[in-house]
Amino acid sequence: MKPYALAVVCVISAAVAAAAQTEIAKASVPGIVNFGYLGKTVACAGATAPAALTEVKKLGYASVINLRVATEPGAEIDASAAAAQAAGLRFIHLPFNASSPDPMLVDKFIAAITDAKNQPAFIHCASANRAATLWMVKRMVVDKWDADRAATEATALGMTSAALKAYAIEQAQARRSPR
Repeated sequence: MKPYALAVVCVISAAVAAAAQTEIAKASVPGIVNFGYLGKTVACAGATAPAALTEVKKLGYASVINLRVATEPGAEIDASAAAAQAAGLRFIHLPFNASSPDPMLVDKFIAAITDAKNQPAFIHCASANRAATLWMVKRMVVDKWDADRAATEATALGMTSAALKAYAIEQAQARRSPR
């Protein structure tokens, strides 16, 4: 094989490997609903029992970003914070009320998800819908992805709400334009 042909094969192989790494995988983890992950970059999930956070640590995650509102049935914020600490995970609580989100929520999330100490991050809410929505905003704002590409990935991670998709696009656009 000629050297340039070998180089082309290597480049194509690297591109295929990179594409494979960006695919969303789903796993069944006891105590965690709708667990989807993107390699060792991020995981989005739904309801997560505090006891399951030990497994989250074993899977290699450094932090838990809990988006549940304390008044949600089964949220167990204090128990989750204690379990995360006991497992050696950083615990970040960013309550995301989908019907009336805190205007600073997205900025706090982007700060948390881009902090190297929190990577890789395990993000969860009740179903993975809010978790994947905020990940979509991160992809658009930080990684400069277009809305379609970001929405495709977010949907694979658990975003199901058209209203939250619109929210993500609106929030990303607001952060891309001068304030």
